[in-house]
Amino acid sequence: MSEATVVETEVNLQRPDRTLEPLPFHHQLVQYLKAHEPHAWELASSASEQAKQGQEVRDAMLRQTYRLEPGGHPAVFEACTGVMSALGIDAPVNIYQAADGSMNAALVYTPGEVNLVFYGPTLERLAPEELVALIGHELAHYKLWSVDRGDHYTASRVLDLAQTFPDAARSHFETARLLSLHTEVFADRGAALAAGAIEPAVSMLVKVMTGLGTVDPSAYLRQAAELEGNPTVSEGSSHPESFLRARALQLWWQDAGTLSAWIDQRLRGPISLERLDLLRQAELARLTRGFLARFASLPEDTGQSVLAMARGFFPGFSADEPPVELGLLAPDRIDASTRDYLIALLFDCAMVDPDLTETVLLRGARLAGTICAEEAFRTALKRDLKWSKRTIDSLMARAAKAD
Repeated sequence: MSEATVVETEVNLQRPDRTLEPLPFHHQLVQYLKAHEPHAWELASSASEQAKQGQEVRDAMLRQTYRLEPGGHPAVFEACTGVMSALGIDAPVNIYQAADGSMNAALVYTPGEVNLVFYGPTLERLAPEELVALIGHELAHYKLWSVDRGDHYTASRVLDLAQTFPDAARSHFETARLLSLHTEVFADRGAALAAGAIEPAVSMLVKVMTGLGTVDPSAYLRQAAELEGNPTVSEGSSHPESFLRARALQLWWQDAGTLSAWIDQRLRGPISLERLDLLRQAELARLTRGFLARFASLPEDTGQSVLAMARGFFPGFSADEPPVELGLLAPDRIDASTRDYLIALLFDCAMVDPDLTETVLLRGARLAGTICAEEAFRTALKRDLKWSKRTIDSLMARAAKAD
């Protein structure tokens, strides 16, 4: 290890303490499932169901892997003991080596028991501090699923069960995907905490990704930072892309104040009709209510018809419903599909009463200009209402003067 690397590691160790806490997405999902899926929650949290699963896991491990013993593999057990102390975990440990040839590791979870499985030449390829980081990553899964009375594990089980049913919705699969992505970001933090620095966590990540024997974690962090100018949303099915994981870990270690917004942008992106999870479905419903409220609040002779239409969607909709904040309709908050949905909803409001059409569309034109959706609004007027360019230009000009 070079002198420069030693100094950088020492600086990292002197930074303020970090704590391993579930991400906001984890808490929000637990609250949602408890409120909206109480029967599934009760089934997934059943102690008898979990005990049965635990026995099945132990039997499968004995059949399919080689179980390591402390006498034959003291280094990995010593590393595991240190990680458990660092993460505040107290449980019996079983460590296995699978036959699979790809470098990796996994936690096979059973309540009250750590089952750690290594794949391929992981134990031979990783440096001691990288092995600690890998164990920290896997045991962070155990930590997450053990805290808060096991709620986060129950949430995962609810989604696992939901996906087995023939009528499972796309939102169930998308929610499960996002839960996995957020959990990996959480687990990466466990890797850094266990190692006392982010460099071993990043080098471990790159080694597992590439199979290389030697990597430069600082170079990979610079590589990940270069992509900040062109932000992308993760397409990962179970893990975020490695550059996103490395960047998220670096921002967390540096205590970036905007980290929650960054994670939301990179893992979930704007609200999209094409990829709604359960939480975003609820969020879009609230957005829809607020959007309708902007038109139901028109003068009484105009707003009553819109109000009646809104109650068709939301029976409890009231005349004093708070309108949506315009910032929630910005391009970085909703994508083109959601914007087009709201414009179509606006047209529904405009057509509910022929006498209201002009008034509602005028307000809609002003709103479109405010949220940078003027071009989409023009396109929709031409495509859906068959308006001429001259008529559209006249409406937009009047809206601009009204501002």
